[in-house]
Parts: sequence; structure tokens; C-alpha cells
Amino acid sequence: MTTPVLELDAVSYAYRGSGASPVVSDISLAVEIGQSLALVGESGAGKTTLLRVLLGLARPTSGAVRFDGDQLKLRDREQMKRFRRSVQCVFQDPYASLDPRQRVRRIVAEPLRSLGVASGAEADRLVAEALERVGLPADTKDRYPHEFSGGQRQRIAIARATVCDPRVLLADEPVSALDVTTRVKVVDLLAELKESAGLTVVMVSHDLSVVAALCERTAVLERGRVVESGTTRSVLGAPQHGYTRRLLSSVPRLPVAD
Repeated sequence: MTTPVLELDAVSYAYRGSGASPVVSDISLAVEIGQSLALVGESGAGKTTLLRVLLGLARPTSGAVRFDGDQLKLRDREQMKRFRRSVQCVFQDPYASLDPRQRVRRIVAEPLRSLGVASGAEADRLVAEALERVGLPADTKDRYPHEFSGGQRQRIAIARATVCDPRVLLADEPVSALDVTTRVKVVDLLAELKESAGLTVVMVSHDLSVVAALCERTAVLERGRVVESGTTRSVLGAPQHGYTRRLLSSVPRLPVAD
């Protein structure tokens, strides 16, 4: 058996405060190399909090997060530097995640600078390649975020997340702020990058059609606990837990005209 690239071992997380209830409770999940995992559930289920724990932005109240089999220690600078290069994130709102005062060239190059991967001409080359991979023209790098549509901004965010060739991409509702047509294009782009770069993907989403299109495995969260997990085909096609069935039944369907 191979070692999971990311693993949650009995992880719980509660916000600070006397008697605070855990936002996520006793969650154990393993993500294999090259796998795509969706975290689904209604608002308040703990999906984004769990993603923050996976990203190392929040320290578990109990339990452990493991990266390549080693427990993640947020105060270990060398380990965190390796982790940050290997694990990158795409956030929900492409309008808020890009600094409007900076040109795209500098925005996409930020991980290269902060992680000490490349600078100067080498960084420019990697930025150009990253923008090309996400289907944006060469002159994109000299423009500002306000000059682009929401879908193009999310492509820029994906270019930034993949410019340093990470192994894992965490995505927090990466298409929820986009219109339906643009969503399809961005999902197709993520699927293409997953296959071509061998990316491992962990995605938070409430859009089950996106989950079905992109993710091989799904974990369903209710009130901070995983109530069902397995292949996406089995979880969405033959749900075993009542909450999963209710979640599926809540998906709106247009009536068929006579």
C-alpha cells in the first residue's frame, strides 16, 4: 500500500472560547496520490474549516494532519516550506483573491518568490507557461485583474496555484461565483490539469454536478462529521445515509415541458 499524500487522523477543530463546540469532529480521511476527493454538505457543515486544517491555516484541536506520512507541524519552517510548495489552493471568489493593484505577472509569480523557487527571467518563463496552460494569451501578464472577466480571473488564480508545480491542489468552491457556462469551462480546465500534471485534488463544493464531473471520491459532512464516504458513483448514485439522500433530493430540477 502507498502512503497517502494527505491524511486526517481523528481530527477535530473548535474555535477558541470556553466550552466552544467543535466545528469538525473526529474526522479521518486519506487522500491518495493522483486522487480527487470532494467534501460536500450544506452551509455550516464544516467543509471550509476542514480545508483550512488541510491547508495548514488552522491547527487541529485534536488529532493529526499528515503529509507524505509525516505529521504536519505548523512551527517547523522547513517542513512547512516543502508543504507550501507541494500544496496550493484556489479560493472561491476570483474578484477577491487577486490583488487589484498588481499586474498579473507579479500575482502569478508570488509563490515563486515567497517559496524561493525562481526569480527574474526564470520566474517570467514559468509565469508565461502557467498562463498558457490555463488558456490565457501571452499579454495577460502585463494587465491588471479588473481587465478580465470572472472566469478569466479564476484561470489566473489557477495559474498562480500551479506555477510552482504543486502535487496537491485544494479548491474551495472554485466555480460557485461563476456563471453556468463559465463553470463548465473552468471544471474542464481543472480536469485537464489533473490529468496532464497528475495533480491530487481536494475540492469543497455544494454543486453536486461539479463533484460528479471532477471527483472520483466524495465525503459527505453533516454538522462537522463525515456521515458517508466512498466513490462518487456510489455516494451520489446509491446513497446509504439519510442526510446524503436529503442532500441529493434538494438539488433543484427544472420541470419538463409537455
